[in-house]
Amino acid sequence: MRVLFLESHPMWIHGLPNGFRDSGHDVMISGPLTEQNIPEMLGEFQPDLVIAIGWGPEQTAVKLDWINRYVHEADVPLIYWATEDPTFTESFTMPLIQRVQPDFVFTICSERVDYYAQRGIKAAHMDFGFHSSIHCPVPAEDAYRTSIAVVANAYPHVFKQHADHFRLVSLFTLIRPLLHANMRIDFYGRDWDKMKPYLGLDIPQEWIHGYLSYPDAHKVYSSADIVIGLQNYETQLTQRTYEILGSGGFLVTQDTLAVRSMFTSGKDLLAASTSHETRQIIEHYLQHPEERKQIQEQGRRAVRHASYQHRADYMVQVLQAQGILSTDSETATGPGELISYPERIRQRYEVHDVRRGDTLWRIAQTYGVTIEHIMKENGLTSYDIYIDQYLKIRERSREANESGGGST
Repeated sequence: MRVLFLESHPMWIHGLPNGFRDSGHDVMISGPLTEQNIPEMLGEFQPDLVIAIGWGPEQTAVKLDWINRYVHEADVPLIYWATEDPTFTESFTMPLIQRVQPDFVFTICSERVDYYAQRGIKAAHMDFGFHSSIHCPVPAEDAYRTSIAVVANAYPHVFKQHADHFRLVSLFTLIRPLLHANMRIDFYGRDWDKMKPYLGLDIPQEWIHGYLSYPDAHKVYSSADIVIGLQNYETQLTQRTYEILGSGGFLVTQDTLAVRSMFTSGKDLLAASTSHETRQIIEHYLQHPEERKQIQEQGRRAVRHASYQHRADYMVQVLQAQGILSTDSETATGPGELISYPERIRQRYEVHDVRRGDTLWRIAQTYGVTIEHIMKENGLTSYDIYIDQYLKIRERSREANESGGGST
């Protein structure tokens, strides 16, 4: 089977697409979407299934309209994985579903399946997972060595709108008591400098490291003695729960129904339900590295069932049972092919990656072409361009194509 992922964000392109490839399917990753490249990919790749995920740069209104138009015209099943449920179901997920009209919805929130069914939307529950190509143990790096680490965005803007969000409980249980005991935590992620209203004090600037590239997160998980993993809900697990364990990290997380249903505290990870328990756990395991090592190894074994290959197989089984996919496909004998559409374009064309402040006039002047030429090459119908969009400038020579010439 051929599966097209309409995605560009690192959080999504390294996970489920690799799971489909592991199960023997050929996969294409779109990269940044344009009105021209969506029908090009559909025509060239001829997918049997199209998948869109979550909330990111490919979920803008204009891009969703393109997806709706061209995927449905191609008569290919369109699947959406709703990863922002349940907090943003009504404000984001439902407007997206109404706009793009997917054939089926998978949601990380099991309680939302009935919600969708009541609205005539076919849906099933599918949780996050991890993939060993990007979440695996690596040798500790000096740049990330620390006793306690957190890899997460702070989300103060969410708490302003949702003062009863369960993530605050997790913050109060896992992070606040350590900070008030002046125990250093190294924070990787956005907006931790804005959390005094919720933590009761300012985090020292030298403890805050800002945004961390998603593919680099496993370096922190492998280098820190202890990784604190927040939970957003009592009944579902965060994505990082699987990723920390898959990377061999020693995870301390909130004691929730979902954590207890999947893992055993003291064996696979450590779960705390009070600030006092958090202090006890941290103080004990910082002093007992051999015990940490045993739990880290068991945690990796315990999470194996949550690989994205398992998720891909489950998704296919559900869609076959729903009659959306055929059951006639042959069993794969090995991994499929993973194709990056942007890389395919870069092999054929000289390409410009749009950056802040770029205009078509400036780009045309840089490459010695006309604005009209760029618009024609890229199927543009207006002068609007977007940050991280790539623009074809000119086709490469045959010699450059044959030698596998890269982008400039």
